[in-house]
Amino acid sequence: MTKGYKVEASTFLSAGMSCRADLYLPEQAQNPPLVVMAHGFGAERTFRLPAYAAHFARNGIAVLLFDYRTFGDSEGTPRNLVDPAHHVADWKAAIAHARTIPTINRERIAVWGTSYSGGHCIVCAAQDQAISAVIAQVPFLDPYSSIAHVGLAHLLWATPHGVLDVIKARLGLEPHYVKLVDRPGKFAAMNTPESLPGMLSIVPDETRWQNRVCARILFKFPIYRPLRFASQVRCPALLMLAENDSLVTPASIRKAAKRMTNAQVIAYPFGHFDIYHGEAFDDAIEKQTGFLMQHLQS
Repeated sequence: MTKGYKVEASTFLSAGMSCRADLYLPEQAQNPPLVVMAHGFGAERTFRLPAYAAHFARNGIAVLLFDYRTFGDSEGTPRNLVDPAHHVADWKAAIAHARTIPTINRERIAVWGTSYSGGHCIVCAAQDQAISAVIAQVPFLDPYSSIAHVGLAHLLWATPHGVLDVIKARLGLEPHYVKLVDRPGKFAAMNTPESLPGMLSIVPDETRWQNRVCARILFKFPIYRPLRFASQVRCPALLMLAENDSLVTPASIRKAAKRMTNAQVIAYPFGHFDIYHGEAFDDAIEKQTGFLMQHLQS
């Protein structure tokens, strides 16, 4: 039985460096609409996102699924550098690349993000009015509410790590890394009770990914606020939140939706990482597919 789609390797440049991507093309659709997708904070495109891309492609929607610079098999050093400005630039380069693909409908392009990249999608849609639709899954939108959510002590704990990495970067030395996720009581960029098991639940068995990020992001995290772009998003938007999220506040997502012209919010009674699996995933992917078919397919 055919899968109903094919996957091709794709590459585009961002700041002179190659970003690697997978292009999912429906086999029966002519000039299908396309969704640009990338992962969240410190994650790679192979972390459960192929399940979303495959489902969209089986339903006649093409997907460009990419890795940021310094992640996965994309170019760039230092490795595992999370930088929101770099990420947004990579998103814009991916969208520009999508508009050069001759076999898709280049006037029907949506953006799909999860967690940290959910915020990037909102920034891109605000700054590119040609985007047709946005899906933001458990999106990070407001550092102030997130810091209050996890506690000021975590920010204070992060300060010396960030300082050390900034100093080493200025001196041209190897980065100072911190763990991306760990257990409560252990320092990491994310150390809530759900963070370590949740992240590991989406990492595939075959991976070279390392559980670490350059510590300088701990200084940039508090000043990146995608929420302030929400009022500039004019296209239809689907926002999905988790009521028991320990990393992102549901209130920030509802606030963003109220500022948008045409936004729908769907709430789930679970934590940040549960949406990637089981019945939660099944429900979310069906609603996301229906949303995309409604707003992308003529």
